[in-house]
Amino acid sequence: MKIVSAIAMQEHQRRLVLDSVPGLELVDRQCASGAEILELVRGGCDVLFTFIVPDELLQAAPQLKWIQLITAGVDHMAKTPAYNSAVRLTTTSGVHAGSLAEMTLAMMLMHVHRLHATSRAQFRHQWLPAQEFMKTADTLRGKTVGIAGYGSIGRELARQAHALGMEVIALKRDPKTLRDSGWSPAGVGDPEGRIPRRIFGPEERDALLRESDFVVLILPLTAATRHFIGERELALMKPTAVLVNVGRGDLVDEAALIRALQAKRIAGAGLDVFEREPLPAASPLWDMEEVIMTPHIGGPFRGYMNLAWELFAQNLRRYMKGEPLLNEIDRQLGY
Repeated sequence: MKIVSAIAMQEHQRRLVLDSVPGLELVDRQCASGAEILELVRGGCDVLFTFIVPDELLQAAPQLKWIQLITAGVDHMAKTPAYNSAVRLTTTSGVHAGSLAEMTLAMMLMHVHRLHATSRAQFRHQWLPAQEFMKTADTLRGKTVGIAGYGSIGRELARQAHALGMEVIALKRDPKTLRDSGWSPAGVGDPEGRIPRRIFGPEERDALLRESDFVVLILPLTAATRHFIGERELALMKPTAVLVNVGRGDLVDEAALIRALQAKRIAGAGLDVFEREPLPAASPLWDMEEVIMTPHIGGPFRGYMNLAWELFAQNLRRYMKGEPLLNEIDRQLGY
């Protein structure tokens, strides 16, 4: 079996993969474009480890059987021939559960403790009076976080938020299936689905929006979730509530969100993803006092690739034994 990685590997990562199944052929090279990937796989390839999926991939590697993406989402390749083929497709869902959950929690903590206000005041050399914070600062304890998308990231956010005394409610496609069948590092998340006070189904979205002090979006982007939050949904949220989107930018109707923030119909937003990236310089979001923004960096961290290769090695052993693969996507659902 020949495995091709379009991402350069460190020696310990190579050894992890080669030791997982004897007799593998493993080729790795850092590829920055689809053309470079096509050149790399033309020598033959059974398994491809990649982010980029070129349209011509199946023509260049007709024997390809399995693609391991280094992302949790697949929307970036949903229109490629490889997506609409019999090639198996797995993701690295779970690898960045801890990182993205922590960053989401950081945005929530910044809002309640007004840290974004003090950060901006620092650059103005302005010492904000303590009495201002007596009126506006708060704590997360006792607040309700509504997590839309109860996968590996949502479950780890639930674990962290619950530890800080928050009440957790969640929304998932099948609320009766509590157990998480995906991959996560040991000790991460809520694998049995025991933390939320209630798990809602998609048709109960309005109830989650009305109850939540923080609405957190960690949904995959599909036809069913595009503009999951729009004008109507924002109107259902508490005026004191904060919307946090760390899923995909198109989950939110950005124009509707801007209008809601300008009219103070919600209290603020934490955004790591946007409908257009990079966010256009003319967007009003840049200058909104109650908006915390990061440039789609919630997932990456220094140990990301080590965990990604650990997941791949586990999946490789499963593949060779004919066992179900971890994080294999359902093309009908889009995740």
